[in-house]
Amino acid sequence: MNTSRLLAFCVSCFLVSSVGAQAPEAWPTKSITMVVPFPPGGVADAVGRPVAEALSRILGQPVVVENKPGAGGGIGMASVAKSKPDGYTILMALSSISIIPEADKIVGREQSFQLNQLKPIARFTADPTVLVVRADSPWKDYKSFIAAMRANPGKYNFGSSGNYGTMHVPMEMLKSSEKFYMVHIPYTGAGPAIVGLLGGQVDALATGPSSIVQQIKAGKVRALAHWGDGRLASMPEVPSFKEMGIKIEFAQWAGLFIPSATSDSITNKLRDAAKQAAVDDRVRSVINSAGSPIQYLDAPEFKVYWDKESSQMVDIVKKIGKVE
Repeated sequence: MNTSRLLAFCVSCFLVSSVGAQAPEAWPTKSITMVVPFPPGGVADAVGRPVAEALSRILGQPVVVENKPGAGGGIGMASVAKSKPDGYTILMALSSISIIPEADKIVGREQSFQLNQLKPIARFTADPTVLVVRADSPWKDYKSFIAAMRANPGKYNFGSSGNYGTMHVPMEMLKSSEKFYMVHIPYTGAGPAIVGLLGGQVDALATGPSSIVQQIKAGKVRALAHWGDGRLASMPEVPSFKEMGIKIEFAQWAGLFIPSATSDSITNKLRDAAKQAAVDDRVRSVINSAGSPIQYLDAPEFKVYWDKESSQMVDIVKKIGKVE
C-alpha cells in the first residue's frame, strides 16, 4: 500500500471510530423498573403509576412499577441508589428521601444510602400534608382537636408511613410547636396507615392530599388543617396552620431519581421523557383528580430545590432526635 493510500485508510478509520464514539447510547432496549418504596395506596404510588404508564408510551418500552416498602421508604430507595446505573432501575421517591440518611445516623444504624448516590430527574408534585381524623370522631375542627390532645396527653395516637417519614415528621413538628403528646404508631406506608385510621386503630394522620381526598369526598374522613401556605384547591374549606398563627410548613413532594453514575445520554433521555409525561393529558387528569396538581420541576431546578430542602429536613430530624 503506497503512502497516500495508507494515509487515506488511517483517516477513514479515525472518522469511523470517532462517529462510533459519539453515537448516542441505545436506551431503552428492554423494560424499566420504577421502584416505589412504599406499599400501594400512598402518594408515591398514586403519582408513580400514571407517570410509569406515560413513560412506557413515550420511551417505547414497559415501565413496570415495583412496590418495595420498608424502613420508611429506605429499603426501596437504597436498592435504587446501589443499583447498576444503566437507566433500567428508576425511583419515584417522596421528600422522606432527604430525611432517611440523617435518621440512620441518629438511631445509630448503618446508613442505607447517601444522597449523593442518587440524582434528581424531575419533580412531579409538591403538596402540603393534611391533618385528618375519622368523620365519626368528636373533633369537628382543629380547635377541638388540640384541646383534646392537651387535656389528655398520651391518650390518643397517630399513624405514619414509618419513623422519620413524610407522615411522621410533620406531626412531630406540630407536637413540638403546639406542645402536646400523642403516641406514634408507624406503619409500612401511607396505605396501611390510612386503613388503620379507617379501622379505628389510630386517631389521626398527616398525609398527602392525593392519598386521602377520596376518603374525604366519601365522608369517611375529616380534614382539620394542613401544613401549606394558603388554601388547597382540592379542599378550599380547610385552613392552613400558618393562617391560624402556627408557624409550621411541610410539603410532601414526589420526584423521579436515578443512580448518580448514570450516563449523561441516558439521563437526558429520561429527563426529556419525564418532561413529556408531566404535560401528558392522562397523567394530569389522574393526578389532578386525586387532589394533587402537577408542580413540575426539571432536573436543574429540582436539584436546587432538593438541596435546600434537604438541609432543612436534617435540622428538623435533629430536633426530633432518636425515636424508638
